[in-house]
Amino acid sequence: MISILLIGTCDTKADEILFLKSRLEEHGARAVIMDVGVLGTPPFPPDYSNHQVAAETGMTVADIVALGDESAAMSKMSEGAAKLAGRLSAESRVHGMLALGGTMGTDLALEVACALPLGLPKVIVSTIAFSPLIPPERIPADLMMMSWPGGLHGLNHLCRSVLSQAAGAAAGAACAGAGLENGRPIVAITSLGKSCLSYMVRLKPELERRGYDVMVFHSTGMGGRAFESLAQRGHFAAVLDLCLQELSNELAGSVVTAGASRLEAAGRAGIPQIIAPGATDMVDFPAWKGAPERHREQPLHAHNRLIASTTTGVADRARLARVIGEKLALAKGSVRIILPLRGIEQWDRPGEPLHDPEGLTAFIGALRKSVRMPAELVEIDAHINDPAFSDEVLKIFDQWASRGIIPPGQP
Repeated sequence: MISILLIGTCDTKADEILFLKSRLEEHGARAVIMDVGVLGTPPFPPDYSNHQVAAETGMTVADIVALGDESAAMSKMSEGAAKLAGRLSAESRVHGMLALGGTMGTDLALEVACALPLGLPKVIVSTIAFSPLIPPERIPADLMMMSWPGGLHGLNHLCRSVLSQAAGAAAGAACAGAGLENGRPIVAITSLGKSCLSYMVRLKPELERRGYDVMVFHSTGMGGRAFESLAQRGHFAAVLDLCLQELSNELAGSVVTAGASRLEAAGRAGIPQIIAPGATDMVDFPAWKGAPERHREQPLHAHNRLIASTTTGVADRARLARVIGEKLALAKGSVRIILPLRGIEQWDRPGEPLHDPEGLTAFIGALRKSVRMPAELVEIDAHINDPAFSDEVLKIFDQWASRGIIPPGQP
């Protein structure tokens, strides 16, 4: 039977949790209840008590209450809940997560969701769903959130409707979800849409023909989070991390970010990496807000009504090159950086709105100085969207496959 980890404060949300439990059971799923409350005694026995959650931190519930601060107490319970949930998932004792709460419960639920693997369904019913109070780096790439109107102090018609939908979403996703394993080694490619970066149009079918399952991640924040999460857990045979724009966004303070640890997980896991600085000359921002003050004098490309981009300055590009070099120097596996000397995204070609030869020259010079072992730099006299770039990627890939650095593909 599919088991859904149901998380909440059983002392204050007992009615809601028991209602969710009944709805999960109606959908053929078992509810595994984890109590994360510290204020009182629940009116029913949860599967995992708040004492068990607290013990994961090396403390008792009394110790946590004695902290005398509700934020500190919930932070400790978040730590314990994340550790316990991670172990339950690793042991295949739960197949999905459903949590509910206000700001406190949401804070804890996000911590737990980030501790669970990508692909395990995660549903949070929250009074602050999609709120700007939630920073992007705390949102797992596959999280589902539902707004919880009328979600304080007991059940009502609206609350029952929302909770019923949430139970159906969690149970349905867990029952219908397929695992990541398909028998073929997985190769990950990072990119943007083909109007900006088009190399994956050739690379994907070529790699599939070689017997690999290819996953292309959209480098607009959540795609990079998913990419890093799977790399951290060792799901990839190789990565073609050819679009590092999320790293450029992170350094510029953009909200379109995959977090400060972008470009680190594959290296720590020893996964072979073919790297290129695709689209690192751009900084993204919400088109409906207008360009940030420090970028308002830069050339601009409005991609659509949601996202627009400006170019970065010479100093920003030099800093980015240093960061790329520092991150890749920590890698435990093979690293090859391909540097296309004629441009790194479609809109930087001559005549396009983001063409900036001075900035590209500055970046190239800084990257040459920043790269150090185990990374090796390969320069090609081509644009990143030219066939010569894809040819070089495949050449390196095939060399590594023939030497056993990358496992062989499967028919």
